[in-house]
Amino acid sequence: MPELVFFSGTMDCGKSTLALQIEHNRSARGLQGMIFTRNDRAGEGRLSSRLGLVTEAVEAGDGFDLYGHVVDHLSRGGRCDYAIVDEAQFLAPGQVDQLARIVDDLGLDVFAFGITTDFRTKLFPGSQRLIELADRVETLQVEAMCWCGARATHNARTVGGEMVVEGEQVVVGDVNRPAEEVGYEVLCRRHHRKRLTSGTVRAAALSPDVLPVTSG
Repeated sequence: MPELVFFSGTMDCGKSTLALQIEHNRSARGLQGMIFTRNDRAGEGRLSSRLGLVTEAVEAGDGFDLYGHVVDHLSRGGRCDYAIVDEAQFLAPGQVDQLARIVDDLGLDVFAFGITTDFRTKLFPGSQRLIELADRVETLQVEAMCWCGARATHNARTVGGEMVVEGEQVVVGDVNRPAEEVGYEVLCRRHHRKRLTSGTVRAAALSPDVLPVTSG
Protein backbone atom coordinates (compact mmCIF):
# COMPACT_ATOMS: atom_id res chain seq x y z
CA MET A 1 0.00 0.00 0.00
CA PRO A 2 1.26 3.52 -0.76
CA GLU A 3 2.29 5.55 2.25
CA LEU A 4 2.93 9.09 3.40
CA VAL A 5 6.17 8.84 5.39
CA PHE A 6 7.64 11.72 7.39
CA PHE A 7 11.37 11.51 8.10
CA SER A 8 12.17 13.97 10.87
CA GLY A 9 15.18 15.11 12.86
CA THR A 10 17.21 18.14 13.82
CA MET A 11 19.23 20.15 11.37
CA ASP A 12 22.48 18.49 10.27
CA CYS A 13 21.25 14.91 10.72
CA GLY A 14 21.25 13.84 7.07
CA LYS A 15 17.63 14.39 5.98
CA SER A 16 18.46 15.80 2.55
CA THR A 17 21.15 13.16 2.04
CA LEU A 18 18.59 10.42 2.69
CA ALA A 19 16.12 12.11 0.32
CA LEU A 20 18.75 12.06 -2.42
CA GLN A 21 19.59 8.43 -1.62
CA ILE A 22 15.95 7.38 -1.93
CA GLU A 23 15.75 9.20 -5.25
CA HIS A 24 18.92 7.48 -6.48
CA ASN A 25 17.79 4.01 -5.40
CA ARG A 26 14.38 4.28 -7.03
CA SER A 27 15.51 5.94 -10.25
CA ALA A 28 18.23 3.28 -10.61
CA ARG A 29 15.44 0.71 -10.78
CA GLY A 30 13.60 2.50 -13.54
CA LEU A 31 11.11 4.43 -11.42
CA GLN A 32 10.42 8.10 -12.01
CA GLY A 33 9.62 10.48 -9.20
CA MET A 34 8.84 14.13 -8.63
CA ILE A 35 10.97 16.13 -6.21
CA PHE A 36 9.64 19.14 -4.33
CA THR A 37 11.42 21.44 -1.93
CA ARG A 38 11.14 24.85 -0.34
CA ASN A 39 13.75 27.34 0.88
CA ASP A 40 16.72 25.05 0.22
CA ARG A 41 20.13 26.47 1.18
CA ALA A 42 21.29 26.07 -2.44
CA GLY A 43 18.54 28.34 -3.76
CA GLU A 44 15.17 28.04 -5.45
CA GLY A 45 14.39 24.80 -7.22
CA ARG A 46 17.24 22.84 -5.65
CA LEU A 47 17.50 19.93 -3.26
CA SER A 48 20.96 19.93 -1.74
CA SER A 49 22.91 17.98 0.85
CA ARG A 50 25.74 19.30 3.00
CA LEU A 51 27.82 16.51 1.47
CA GLY A 52 27.78 18.54 -1.76
CA LEU A 53 25.10 16.60 -3.67
CA VAL A 54 22.50 18.69 -5.51
CA THR A 55 19.57 17.90 -7.79
CA GLU A 56 16.83 19.94 -9.41
CA ALA A 57 13.46 20.15 -7.71
CA VAL A 58 10.13 21.94 -7.98
CA GLU A 59 9.87 24.90 -5.61
CA ALA A 60 6.70 24.53 -3.53
CA GLY A 61 6.15 28.14 -2.54
CA ASP A 62 3.16 29.83 -0.94
CA GLY A 63 -0.07 28.75 -2.61
CA PHE A 64 1.59 26.03 -4.68
CA ASP A 65 -0.76 23.07 -5.28
CA LEU A 66 1.32 19.90 -5.01
CA TYR A 67 -1.59 17.59 -5.76
CA GLY A 68 -2.64 19.69 -8.76
CA HIS A 69 0.92 19.75 -10.07
CA VAL A 70 1.19 15.96 -10.02
CA VAL A 71 -2.25 15.52 -11.58
CA ASP A 72 -1.39 17.99 -14.34
CA HIS A 73 1.87 16.16 -15.03
CA LEU A 74 0.06 12.81 -15.28
CA SER A 75 -2.75 14.20 -17.42
CA ARG A 76 -0.20 15.42 -19.97
CA GLY A 77 1.18 11.92 -20.31
CA GLY A 78 3.97 12.23 -17.80
CA ARG A 79 5.00 9.50 -15.42
CA CYS A 80 5.24 9.70 -11.64
CA ASP A 81 5.82 6.69 -9.42
CA TYR A 82 6.52 8.53 -6.15
CA ALA A 83 7.12 11.99 -4.70
CA ILE A 84 9.90 13.32 -2.48
CA VAL A 85 9.43 16.52 -0.48
CA ASP A 86 12.39 18.10 1.29
CA GLU A 87 12.20 20.98 3.81
CA ALA A 88 8.63 19.86 4.42
CA GLN A 89 8.43 21.82 7.67
CA PHE A 90 7.97 24.96 5.55
CA LEU A 91 4.82 23.66 3.86
CA ALA A 92 1.44 25.06 4.84
CA PRO A 93 -0.90 22.57 6.55
CA GLY A 94 -3.11 22.59 3.46
CA GLN A 95 -0.16 21.57 1.31
CA VAL A 96 0.45 18.61 3.62
CA ASP A 97 -3.19 17.65 3.08
CA GLN A 98 -2.38 17.64 -0.63
CA LEU A 99 0.45 15.18 -0.01
CA ALA A 100 -1.97 12.85 1.74
CA ARG A 101 -4.30 13.16 -1.23
CA ILE A 102 -1.47 12.19 -3.61
CA VAL A 103 -1.09 8.98 -1.60
CA ASP A 104 -4.79 8.21 -1.20
CA ASP A 105 -6.21 9.30 -4.56
CA LEU A 106 -3.26 8.67 -6.90
CA GLY A 107 -1.75 5.65 -5.16
CA LEU A 108 1.78 7.09 -4.95
CA ASP A 109 4.30 6.88 -2.13
CA VAL A 110 5.26 10.26 -0.70
CA PHE A 111 8.46 10.70 1.30
CA ALA A 112 8.61 13.97 3.25
CA PHE A 113 11.71 15.22 5.07
CA GLY A 114 11.89 18.02 7.59
CA ILE A 115 12.80 19.27 11.01
CA THR A 116 10.09 19.09 13.64
CA THR A 117 10.57 22.19 15.79
CA ASP A 118 11.91 25.67 15.18
CA PHE A 119 14.57 27.65 17.07
CA ARG A 120 11.99 28.42 19.77
CA THR A 121 11.26 24.68 20.27
CA LYS A 122 7.80 25.19 18.72
CA LEU A 123 6.36 22.86 16.10
CA PHE A 124 6.42 24.06 12.51
CA PRO A 125 2.84 24.01 11.14
CA GLY A 126 3.89 21.76 8.27
CA SER A 127 5.61 19.30 10.59
CA GLN A 128 2.67 19.28 12.96
CA ARG A 129 0.30 18.43 10.13
CA LEU A 130 2.63 15.70 8.89
CA ILE A 131 2.71 14.14 12.36
CA GLU A 132 -1.09 14.23 12.36
CA LEU A 133 -1.52 12.70 8.90
CA ALA A 134 1.51 10.54 8.11
CA ASP A 135 1.19 6.77 7.90
CA ARG A 136 4.66 6.59 9.47
CA VAL A 137 6.93 9.06 11.25
CA GLU A 138 10.58 8.01 11.17
CA THR A 139 13.28 9.66 13.30
CA LEU A 140 16.58 9.89 11.48
CA GLN A 141 19.13 7.51 12.99
CA VAL A 142 22.17 9.66 12.18
CA GLU A 143 22.37 11.69 15.37
CA ALA A 144 23.54 15.28 15.20
CA MET A 145 25.76 16.25 18.11
CA CYS A 146 25.83 19.26 20.39
CA TRP A 147 29.17 20.98 20.92
CA CYS A 148 29.37 19.20 24.28
CA GLY A 149 29.19 15.77 22.66
CA ALA A 150 25.63 14.95 23.74
CA ARG A 151 22.89 14.10 21.25
CA ALA A 152 21.53 17.29 19.69
CA THR A 153 17.75 17.55 19.97
CA HIS A 154 17.11 21.26 19.44
CA ASN A 155 17.78 23.81 16.70
CA ALA A 156 19.22 27.15 17.78
CA ARG A 157 19.28 30.37 15.75
CA THR A 158 22.16 32.78 16.12
CA VAL A 159 22.33 36.41 15.03
CA GLY A 160 25.81 37.82 14.89
CA GLY A 161 27.01 34.78 16.83
CA GLU A 162 24.50 35.22 19.68
CA MET A 163 21.62 32.80 20.23
CA VAL A 164 18.14 34.32 19.92
CA VAL A 165 14.72 32.94 20.87
CA GLU A 166 12.51 35.58 19.27
CA GLY A 167 11.86 36.51 15.66
CA GLU A 168 10.17 35.21 12.52
CA GLN A 169 9.78 31.46 12.41
CA VAL A 170 11.32 31.08 8.94
CA VAL A 171 14.67 32.74 8.24
CA VAL A 172 16.92 30.76 5.91
CA GLY A 173 20.42 30.07 7.19
CA ASP A 174 22.86 27.20 7.61
CA VAL A 175 24.58 25.34 10.44
CA ASN A 176 27.83 25.56 8.47
CA ARG A 177 27.89 29.36 8.72
CA PRO A 178 26.96 30.15 12.36
CA ALA A 179 29.14 33.26 12.53
CA GLU A 180 27.20 35.07 9.80
CA GLU A 181 24.36 37.49 10.51
CA VAL A 182 21.83 34.62 10.72
CA GLY A 183 23.08 31.11 11.41
CA TYR A 184 21.93 27.92 13.05
CA GLU A 185 23.44 25.40 15.44
CA VAL A 186 22.12 22.14 16.86
CA LEU A 187 22.23 21.80 20.66
CA CYS A 188 21.21 19.40 23.38
CA ARG A 189 18.18 20.50 25.41
CA ARG A 190 20.32 21.55 28.36
CA HIS A 191 22.46 23.97 26.40
CA HIS A 192 19.55 25.23 24.31
CA ARG A 193 17.75 26.08 27.53
CA LYS A 194 20.85 27.86 28.86
CA ARG A 195 21.52 29.51 25.47
CA LEU A 196 25.06 28.17 25.38
CA THR A 197 26.30 27.77 21.81
CA SER A 198 29.77 26.72 20.75
CA GLY A 199 30.53 30.37 19.96
CA THR A 200 29.57 31.67 23.38
CA VAL A 201 31.56 28.91 25.05
CA ARG A 202 34.67 29.76 23.00
CA ALA A 203 34.24 33.44 23.76
CA ALA A 204 33.96 32.72 27.48
CA ALA A 205 37.09 30.56 27.37
CA LEU A 206 39.04 33.42 25.82
CA SER A 207 37.73 36.06 28.20
CA PRO A 208 40.33 37.55 30.59
CA ASP A 209 37.77 37.10 33.36
CA VAL A 210 38.22 33.34 33.22
CA LEU A 211 41.95 33.17 32.52
CA PRO A 212 44.11 31.84 35.34
CA VAL A 213 45.83 34.48 37.44
CA THR A 214 49.52 34.04 38.20
CA SER A 215 51.31 35.82 40.98
CA GLY A 216 54.36 37.84 40.20
